[in-house]
Order: sequence, then C-alpha cells, then structure tokens
Amino acid sequence: MTELRLEGVSKRYGTDDDETVALAGVDLTVRDGEFFTLVGPSGCGKTTTLRTIAGFETPTEGTVAFDGEAMTAVPPEDRDIGIVFQSYALFPHMSVAENVGYGLEFRDPPDGRSVDDRVAELLELVDLSGMGERAPDQLSGGQQQRVALARALAPAPDLLLLDEPLSALDAQLRESLRLQLKRIQSTLDITTVYVTHDQEEALAISDRLAVMSAGTVEQVGPPQEIYHEPATRFVAEFVGDNTVFDGRVSETTADGARVAVGDATFDLPALPPGTETVSFCLRPGTLTRDADRNRVTVAVDTCEFLGERVRVHGRWNGTAIVLGLESMPPETVTVGFAPEDVHVLETS
Repeated sequence: MTELRLEGVSKRYGTDDDETVALAGVDLTVRDGEFFTLVGPSGCGKTTTLRTIAGFETPTEGTVAFDGEAMTAVPPEDRDIGIVFQSYALFPHMSVAENVGYGLEFRDPPDGRSVDDRVAELLELVDLSGMGERAPDQLSGGQQQRVALARALAPAPDLLLLDEPLSALDAQLRESLRLQLKRIQSTLDITTVYVTHDQEEALAISDRLAVMSAGTVEQVGPPQEIYHEPATRFVAEFVGDNTVFDGRVSETTADGARVAVGDATFDLPALPPGTETVSFCLRPGTLTRDADRNRVTVAVDTCEFLGERVRVHGRWNGTAIVLGLESMPPETVTVGFAPEDVHVLETS
C-alpha cells in the first residue's frame, strides 16, 4: 500500500503574458488503501491532478510524494502505478488474455507466479473467467472496461489511477460497475485515486473525496460530510441539490437568530456574535409541507418524476428552490423547514 501526498502543487501553461492556471496550490493526502475521488466540473483541474500524480505532467511548483519519497524526477514507468483511462485503450489485435498480460511485459508477476496464472487470477477477479481468447470487439463496453482494469492491476501496482473510466457507459451499467470497482479495490486493498464529474458516483464509491473548482480544492472529506456539511457555497451548489438563501440578521437570542430573506423572516440556529449577514442552505428533504415554521409558498417551474420521489424546481422571492416531494404538486406549494436543519455556509 502507498500513501500519496501532494504539497503546494501548481501547474501553469503558457507565458506570463498569456498564462493559464490549471492547478493553484493543491494540497492533498490520500491514505494507504483508500478509495479517494477527485470530483468537479469540466476544467476544474481534476484530470491535471491525476496526470501530475502519474508523472505525465510536471508541476510548476510543489511536490508529489509516494510514502514520503518525492516523485517529481521519477518518470511514469518507474512510479509503480496502474492507470485506466476513459477510452480503455485496449489493443484490438490482441486477445483479452494478451491485453491483460501486456501489463506484465516489463515487470514480473507478483509472488513468483507465471503470467498465465496471473492473467487467469485477474480475469476471475473482474468476472471475465473463460473470456481470455475473445477479441476486445467481441466484448461489451462494461467488459472492456474490466479488461482495462485487469491490465492495470496485473503487475500489482502500489497505486491505481482511474480517469473517468465509466463515463462512456449507460447509467444502469455505470451503477453496476462502480459497485464492482469498489469491491475489487477493497479486495486488493490498493490505494486508488478516481476522477469523475458525476457527484452521485463520487458520493457512492468513495472513502473520501475532494471537490475541486478552478484548480483549487474546495473541500476534502467523507461523502456524508461533503453532502450534509458543505464547507463553501460552491460545494453546496455542486454536490447534490441544495437551496441557498442569503439573509440579514434582524434579531439574535441565546437560542437562535431571526434572519430577513426578502420579504420573509426565518428562525435560524444561534449564529456567531456580531453576525450581520448569513448564507445558509437546505437539502430538498428538509423543506417539507408539514413543517410549522419558516414557511414559504413556492411557484413550481418544473417537476421530475424519479420513482420514489418527485424533484421539484421552483422559485420564491427570486431564489431558486429545489424540493423533494412524495407526489406531484400543484402550480404552487407551501413548505417550511426546522431551524436545526439549516447548514450555515458563510457569516459576516
């Protein structure tokens, strides 16, 4: 197993007159055996971070270290990493077994095993036993993805890097394969860094995740913390659905605060002394029809039927509202929230 550490990693392209900042002072630690995900919108720097870990990019500043050893001067082929790309990059002229065995062209199999034994072991691990003689074009997209994973794992690398490996697959297959990925990673106990733009995928598969924006890390934490306790407005608005309110404190007590938002006043939990303005957020499930406090009437814009619930997008007082209801609402719906369900983002 390997601990991965990035300290002050920046990456810039171009000249001083026309410079693009891809990464700006990224600090990250990925623990031994951890499934760690980099998530964020396109252009946020997550793939550049992965490529810097792999050695395909050299940081402008900062260091990348494996178990405390600096890797900046170490070429990719000597970093003991396995990589699975979005495109899988299987060799069409090779069989499945030959593709997996290619990962052992430049390194002996672990524990003194033969190449054939190692290939058979990995095909069983990824549920492809008996398919070694097939050509890649005889496999489904999900099977090809698992061949690419087996090839990356063949030399038993210390670190596994996955660059959006499921993004080309349909939704149902993605869900199935992410469970397989997590099972395989847990079985091998291999330190893994996974890149995705899919927030649901990141929450479902990760031990911890880093939410990135504009080349910086906004927040690092386990999925439950990221979802329920976003550290910044960006995280609150990017990860899952959230309604964000901006208000001005009109009254404070020992037990809470009264906050004016538009033409309404809400009861909130206690705020730091001297707070004048506050931004806070609420998850869809906390805005309910039966709440007896902090009630507002929302004008419904669109509804999405999602099986067990309906996601409602609406507006109140110029603020976009997202609700999670059990049934389709009429053109307007009145909801409220309890003060204890509020998560405060910023105060000033």
